[in-house]
Amino acid sequence: VQLQASGGGLVQAGDSLRLSCAASERTFNTIAVAWFRQAPGKEREFLAAIRRSGFRNTADSVAGRFTISRDNAKKTAYLQMNSLTPEDTGVYYCASGNVWSTQSTRYEYWGQGTQVTVSS
Repeated sequence: VQLQASGGGLVQAGDSLRLSCAASERTFNTIAVAWFRQAPGKEREFLAAIRRSGFRNTADSVAGRFTISRDNAKKTAYLQMNSLTPEDTGVYYCASGNVWSTQSTRYEYWGQGTQVTVSS
Protein backbone atom coordinates (compact mmCIF):
# COMPACT_ATOMS: atom_id res chain seq x y z
CA VAL A 1 0.00 0.00 0.00
CA GLN A 2 1.54 3.27 -1.07
CA LEU A 3 -0.65 5.55 1.00
CA GLN A 4 -2.76 4.56 3.98
CA ALA A 5 -5.74 6.77 4.80
CA SER A 6 -7.41 6.45 8.17
CA GLY A 7 -9.55 8.33 10.66
CA GLY A 8 -12.95 8.14 9.02
CA GLY A 9 -16.09 7.15 10.82
CA LEU A 10 -19.69 7.95 11.65
CA VAL A 11 -20.21 11.35 13.23
CA GLN A 12 -23.04 13.80 13.78
CA ALA A 13 -23.51 17.11 12.03
CA GLY A 14 -21.33 19.76 13.62
CA ASP A 15 -18.67 17.30 14.74
CA SER A 16 -15.02 17.27 13.73
CA LEU A 17 -12.75 14.56 12.37
CA ARG A 18 -9.08 14.40 11.56
CA LEU A 19 -8.02 12.12 8.75
CA SER A 20 -4.48 10.82 8.44
CA CYS A 21 -2.55 9.70 5.40
CA ALA A 22 0.55 7.65 6.15
CA ALA A 23 3.00 7.39 3.28
CA SER A 24 6.23 5.69 2.37
CA GLU A 25 9.46 7.57 1.72
CA ARG A 26 8.86 7.37 -2.02
CA THR A 27 5.24 8.45 -2.01
CA PHE A 28 5.71 11.26 0.50
CA ASN A 29 8.71 12.91 -1.11
CA THR A 30 6.71 14.18 -4.03
CA ILE A 31 5.73 17.70 -4.92
CA ALA A 32 2.33 17.50 -3.25
CA VAL A 33 -0.05 15.46 -1.16
CA ALA A 34 -3.75 16.01 -1.70
CA TRP A 35 -7.11 14.97 -0.35
CA PHE A 36 -10.14 14.14 -2.49
CA ARG A 37 -13.55 12.79 -1.67
CA GLN A 38 -16.20 10.92 -3.59
CA ALA A 39 -19.84 10.92 -2.63
CA PRO A 40 -22.18 8.20 -3.94
CA GLY A 41 -23.06 8.87 -7.56
CA LYS A 42 -20.72 11.84 -7.83
CA GLU A 43 -17.31 12.46 -9.30
CA ARG A 44 -14.19 12.59 -7.19
CA GLU A 45 -13.85 16.09 -5.75
CA PHE A 46 -10.66 17.95 -4.89
CA LEU A 47 -10.49 19.19 -1.31
CA ALA A 48 -6.98 20.39 -0.56
CA ALA A 49 -3.33 19.95 -1.46
CA ILE A 50 -0.09 20.77 0.30
CA ARG A 51 3.46 21.07 -0.97
CA ARG A 52 6.55 19.84 0.87
CA SER A 53 7.16 23.46 1.86
CA GLY A 54 3.76 23.65 3.50
CA PHE A 55 2.15 25.85 0.86
CA ARG A 56 -1.53 24.97 0.65
CA ASN A 57 -4.42 25.11 -1.77
CA THR A 58 -7.91 24.49 -0.43
CA ALA A 59 -11.12 24.17 -2.43
CA ASP A 60 -13.55 27.03 -1.93
CA SER A 61 -16.27 24.52 -1.05
CA VAL A 62 -14.50 23.51 2.17
CA ALA A 63 -12.26 26.50 2.91
CA GLY A 64 -12.70 27.69 6.45
CA ARG A 65 -13.80 24.25 7.65
CA PHE A 66 -11.11 21.89 6.32
CA THR A 67 -7.37 22.30 6.88
CA ILE A 68 -4.65 20.21 5.31
CA SER A 69 -1.30 19.78 7.02
CA ARG A 70 1.69 17.49 6.94
CA ASP A 71 4.40 16.20 9.22
CA ASN A 72 7.42 15.52 7.06
CA ALA A 73 9.26 13.69 9.84
CA LYS A 74 6.38 11.23 10.21
CA LYS A 75 5.66 11.11 6.47
CA THR A 76 2.04 11.73 7.27
CA ALA A 77 -0.50 14.21 5.97
CA TYR A 78 -3.66 15.22 7.73
CA LEU A 79 -7.05 16.68 6.94
CA GLN A 80 -8.74 18.41 9.85
CA MET A 81 -12.46 18.69 9.18
CA ASN A 82 -14.68 20.87 11.33
CA SER A 83 -18.38 21.70 11.34
CA LEU A 84 -19.20 18.60 9.32
CA THR A 85 -22.53 18.37 7.53
CA PRO A 86 -24.32 15.42 5.89
CA GLU A 87 -23.11 16.79 2.53
CA ASP A 88 -19.57 15.91 3.61
CA THR A 89 -20.43 12.20 3.56
CA GLY A 90 -18.28 10.17 1.20
CA VAL A 91 -15.10 8.21 0.78
CA TYR A 92 -12.04 10.34 1.43
CA TYR A 93 -8.84 9.59 -0.46
CA CYS A 94 -5.32 10.88 -0.10
CA ALA A 95 -3.06 11.08 -3.10
CA SER A 96 0.44 12.21 -3.90
CA GLY A 97 2.41 13.02 -6.99
CA ASN A 98 4.92 15.25 -8.67
CA VAL A 99 2.20 17.67 -9.65
CA TRP A 100 0.50 20.72 -8.25
CA SER A 101 -3.06 20.18 -9.38
CA THR A 102 -6.70 19.93 -8.39
CA GLN A 103 -7.27 17.17 -10.94
CA SER A 104 -7.36 13.68 -9.51
CA THR A 105 -6.12 12.06 -12.71
CA ARG A 106 -2.77 13.81 -12.38
CA TYR A 107 -1.83 12.20 -9.07
CA GLU A 108 0.24 9.04 -9.29
CA TYR A 109 -0.15 7.46 -5.84
CA TRP A 110 -3.41 6.78 -4.04
CA GLY A 111 -4.59 5.43 -0.72
CA GLN A 112 -7.48 3.04 -0.36
CA GLY A 113 -9.93 5.61 1.00
CA THR A 114 -11.63 6.03 4.34
CA GLN A 115 -15.39 6.37 4.76
CA VAL A 116 -16.81 9.46 6.43
CA THR A 117 -20.51 9.45 7.23
CA VAL A 118 -22.16 12.48 8.77
CA SER A 119 -25.64 12.03 10.20
CA SER A 120 -28.10 14.89 10.62
